[in-house]
Amino acid sequence: MSDFPFLLVMIALPAVGAAVVAALPKGRDELAKQLALGLSLVVLVLAVLTTVAFDTGGDRFQLTTSVAWIPDFGVNLALGVDGIALVMLLLIGVLVPVVIGASWRDEVPGRSMKAYFAWLLLLEAMMVGVFASTDVFLFYVFFEAMLVPMYFIIGSFGGPRRQYAAVKFFLYSLVGGLIMLAAVIGLYVVSASQLGEGTFAFDALRQLEITPGVQKLLFLGFFIAFAIKAPLVPFHTWLPDSGSEAPIGGAVLLVGVLDKVGTFGFLRYCLPLFPDASRFFAPWVLVLAVAGILYAALLAMGQSDMKRLVSYTSISHFGFIALGIFAFTTEAATGAVLYMVNHGIATGLLFVVVGMLIARGGSRQIRDYGGVAAKAPVLAGVFLLAGLASLALPGTNSFVSEFLVLIGSFPSQPVFTIIATTGMILAALYILLMYQRTMQGPPSGVLLVEDDEDVDPVPAAADGGTATATLTAPRRTLRVLDLDRRELAVVAPLVALIIVLGVYPQPLLNLIEPAVSATMSDLGGSQR
Repeated sequence: MSDFPFLLVMIALPAVGAAVVAALPKGRDELAKQLALGLSLVVLVLAVLTTVAFDTGGDRFQLTTSVAWIPDFGVNLALGVDGIALVMLLLIGVLVPVVIGASWRDEVPGRSMKAYFAWLLLLEAMMVGVFASTDVFLFYVFFEAMLVPMYFIIGSFGGPRRQYAAVKFFLYSLVGGLIMLAAVIGLYVVSASQLGEGTFAFDALRQLEITPGVQKLLFLGFFIAFAIKAPLVPFHTWLPDSGSEAPIGGAVLLVGVLDKVGTFGFLRYCLPLFPDASRFFAPWVLVLAVAGILYAALLAMGQSDMKRLVSYTSISHFGFIALGIFAFTTEAATGAVLYMVNHGIATGLLFVVVGMLIARGGSRQIRDYGGVAAKAPVLAGVFLLAGLASLALPGTNSFVSEFLVLIGSFPSQPVFTIIATTGMILAALYILLMYQRTMQGPPSGVLLVEDDEDVDPVPAAADGGTATATLTAPRRTLRVLDLDRRELAVVAPLVALIIVLGVYPQPLLNLIEPAVSATMSDLGGSQR
């Protein structure tokens, strides 16, 4: 089974499927949904089979495929996975069907939804490619190419400010990618001077003896691109706009997977290829990481837009991941990789539930909700579980990863670790306040009441707040239905993973730890 080209098929299948879905006749949106869901489930099965075929005690990169692409420049279509990449492929395999299911009833006036599902499939192919590449040039191609489907997902199917958010997302990522391209070319030149011919093969590049000065320049080229993608403060400003304006499905993949390319890049490329530069810049990166944890958490507390709040929480979480990576211990970095997976699951579920709430109330504003739990207890329960997982409550999946990051970072970076723990307190505040304001208390704003209930006229404050007038008609009423069978099927896998991985994360840790140990060995870091 290990000879089967799993990775190549996982890229080709959704890419071809995207073309097929896009070519469907007008008005065949239902067929487009069915094809997209079916293909995404096949990719999930392939991801599981890839995991079964992977030997945790075997070579660092397995299930490899290499085909000459541009031989004159040493570029190959080279694919392979270690444990870090493998768990990200599993995350992609889980989230894409969930996103398609959550978007099943979405409609955008004047836009064909089959285009939306075609872009989702193409994005899936690009995401698999970026994590499975073992050729640096191929990685760069996928890194840039995945901007295109996400740009159209945000710009064509997002909220009122979608065009602004899409352009901002694209420009930030494109600038970072161009800076990385200069570093990729520099790396190629260094390899040509040392090996006699240039190469982009990761295994060959990590054997190079690069002088510290050159390492610093090349490190910065890769780091800036990855810091924008992650995003780390102060490179983060595109994410709140993109996350709040993207359709829910796009937002889930944006914060659940695409942003992880940045932290994945730190581990895969920055640390092994530029170990001296990584150690030199680590204190500065840790400052950015801890600043991001606190700054984004404080901003999240002040948000009135639910989607924007969740986007800021992700920036705070990425600070924990960066802390774990640049603490340079195996324990902390293992926790950081597990955090990448668990954040995708927990925040993905939180975004999905927020989307379901918005679909019922027609508003993203927290103040427009209240008392939802009384009318939709299952929705409120799932919302609470997603929130508790996001704040890393013990028993949920995020707790294990956050605990590993903090306990692994403390021996080498006690000051940064202690400061970072403050973010845990702030996380409890912004999550529980959002839950309390939307799910508890009396109905308010968008009144969540049954159609046949009487609604008393609501006094409205006049300008200045010193006088009141009575509305001649009650506020708009809305019949709130609890989660239906389709929605339950959408959230069930993520709910199950939050609980299962909170109790027993060892299978993922068994995949992650050998790859992290190899990375720390390349770096010369601690093996604790």
